[in-house]
Amino acid sequence: MFNKRNRTPSEHVGHGLYLYFLGLSTRNVAKALSFLHTVKRSQVAVWKWIQEYRPKRVSLKRNIISEFIVDETAIKAGSEHLWLWIAIEPENKQILALSIYKERNMFVAERFISGLTHIHGKHPVSTDGGTWYPQACRFLRSRHHLHSSFEKSLIERTIQYIKDRTEGFDDCFPCRKVNCKLKHVKNWLNLFACQHNKDIVT
Repeated sequence: MFNKRNRTPSEHVGHGLYLYFLGLSTRNVAKALSFLHTVKRSQVAVWKWIQEYRPKRVSLKRNIISEFIVDETAIKAGSEHLWLWIAIEPENKQILALSIYKERNMFVAERFISGLTHIHGKHPVSTDGGTWYPQACRFLRSRHHLHSSFEKSLIERTIQYIKDRTEGFDDCFPCRKVNCKLKHVKNWLNLFACQHNKDIVT
């Protein structure tokens, strides 16, 4: 009798990717899944998940987005001190973009907001009092205003939610690669944003 292929549940695949991007080897990811979920998968299977992983961009209808709420915060990955830039939409609270840069200035702000505009269209930009934001918005001809109390509370809660999880990079899984390009950090952030937005929708 023909047996159907035993497919791994998507939540277990997601957990496996999460552990890999935190810094575990494929062998240790397979062991962790076996221990945590009693899901027995080989390290080759984990490697295939990694090769097939393609982060999904947030795709919202442009008339649904009322504005971009943008902010940045410092994080640490291994020995690297980085700036995590984030943009969210106030109505549905989805994460529109997450990016990491080694600097915080007008040029980075312009690049980040320009990327948002390219994907989601031009919308008003709400930020804190950082001097780099008004300059970047003027250059991009985007309307800019300071956070309202609601917008400030919303972005601060989202940032803290993310930072509580990114602490794992430094505390539990510090990067030991020499001249690391931080690709694993970017992949983890993309995976996190996809899962966060999926949880909001469902």
